[in-house]
Amino acid sequence: MSNGDSSIVSTPSRTEQGKFKAMVVCWFLGLGCLISWNSMLTIGDYYYQIFPSYHPARVLTLVYQPFALGSMAILSYNEANIDTRKRNMFGYALFCFSTLGLLLIDVATSGGGGIGNYIGVCVFVAAFGVADAHVQGGMTGDLSFMSPHLMQSFLAGLSASGALVAGLRLVTKAVFDQTDNGLRKGVILFLAISIFCEFLCVLLYAFVFGRLPIVKHLRRKAASEGSRTVSADLAAAGIKTADGENVDDDRLSNKQLLLQNIDYALDIYLLHVLTLSIFPGFLYENTGKNHGLGEWYALVLVAVYNVWDLMARYIPMIECIRLESRKGLLYACLSRFLLIPCFYFTAKYGDQGWMIFLVSFLGLTNGYLTVCVLTVAPRGYKAPEQNALGNLMVVFLLAGIFSGVALDWLWLIGNTSF
Repeated sequence: MSNGDSSIVSTPSRTEQGKFKAMVVCWFLGLGCLISWNSMLTIGDYYYQIFPSYHPARVLTLVYQPFALGSMAILSYNEANIDTRKRNMFGYALFCFSTLGLLLIDVATSGGGGIGNYIGVCVFVAAFGVADAHVQGGMTGDLSFMSPHLMQSFLAGLSASGALVAGLRLVTKAVFDQTDNGLRKGVILFLAISIFCEFLCVLLYAFVFGRLPIVKHLRRKAASEGSRTVSADLAAAGIKTADGENVDDDRLSNKQLLLQNIDYALDIYLLHVLTLSIFPGFLYENTGKNHGLGEWYALVLVAVYNVWDLMARYIPMIECIRLESRKGLLYACLSRFLLIPCFYFTAKYGDQGWMIFLVSFLGLTNGYLTVCVLTVAPRGYKAPEQNALGNLMVVFLLAGIFSGVALDWLWLIGNTSF
């Protein structure tokens, strides 16, 4: 290799330089990855008002997930040859334009319902799924060969998007609820904020993230280990890589990586099967309104889940309480399925305090275990393998979400509405 050898040697100053700024940027990039979709989930009461017969919380999630999972499977299969910069830029731009499309539908029809408008909403929701596969898989793979702190910040940003929109939804409902067409005004504000955040992420990724010293250093290191996916990002930061740096013929195949990490893949799958079989459809349709909080009840439950999920994603930063045992992670993920009978009987016989407690625990375990799995799994591999493994983990994450959304319909058969 050329005279860049000395710049690739890890030193504390090089690996720590710009780390806090990188964590902040990763947090915002995580926020942008899901803020549009979480806005859709959080304004579910609005879509129930204009599309009362179409089960929007369940149907829109079921539309979103096949496109996310299918796109992610294709991208994961070809990840070694995909330009990560173009992938992430395309994803954030698609989020931005799709959210703008939802806003234009609402403005053009003055908040009208009907099957035509519902199909239009579904089309843009499907675009969200494609964008999610590009961004979440691309960023997770990229951060898998960087610092675990950057991965944790990105995952915290994902959760923060839910907490932010849930909090804003409560505020807008309180402010606009008594005004004419107040619910729709709040929704328009939500979509406008989401568009701004997505545009901000495009700018942050294009002009800030790749130029941070720690990111340039880690990408140079990844290139030296044979990663081809970082070349465009390095070039954008003004760094040229030698041809010899871009050879990764010795890397493990996706099949080999999966077989070595099947327990982690199962962990992330089971986590999201359970979570999405309850959140958000069950909370909107099966908890009822006779709990003192009336129509606020579902909004409060969604906000509680998102806040606890966000806080839990910072717990693994405390090393002494971070779960790293492979068996321990698997047992913890399996034990969460005990929550299903708990939710069932609480919806039928319990009061709102018990339901809020269960939703809090659901969010707490989801956030904590997600960070533990995704930060531990890539250890011990070269950068190209870490990137591939990160993409594989997102495939199983999205597969878990899709399965959970499908199983969520069983609550309707169970008729647990209270």
